[in-house]
Amino acid sequence: MKTLFSLVESPFHPDFAALYRKLGIAAQRFDSARNLHRALQKQPPDFFVGEFIYGWGNNYAGANVSNLDVTIRTLQRFAPQAKVIVFMHPREEDHIGKLLELFPLHAVLSYPVDARRLEAVLAQP
Repeated sequence: MKTLFSLVESPFHPDFAALYRKLGIAAQRFDSARNLHRALQKQPPDFFVGEFIYGWGNNYAGANVSNLDVTIRTLQRFAPQAKVIVFMHPREEDHIGKLLELFPLHAVLSYPVDARRLEAVLAQP
């Protein structure tokens, strides 16, 4: 059975639990990156879904582009085979390229995320 971890950090993140069940994917939702990182060390997922939030005024002195940088680096270490799917608010579109320069992503989907589009992305090799 395939596994999927999702990091839910905003109210915009849709609940696709029914879709994941339909596709036979065991999904776990995390509301904290720390808890997600701990889970990654125990069980590497096949898929990761997270929302891109550009780091407009982060405390990292420009070291991180977004909220997902540390999580994607952790995925590269503990689950290098995981397909990374990113949800993005359209207002962040001008900045997603900065994340793409740093990390290979399986897909970027803009809100509102369509379940059929996500299903197609999950089926892609």
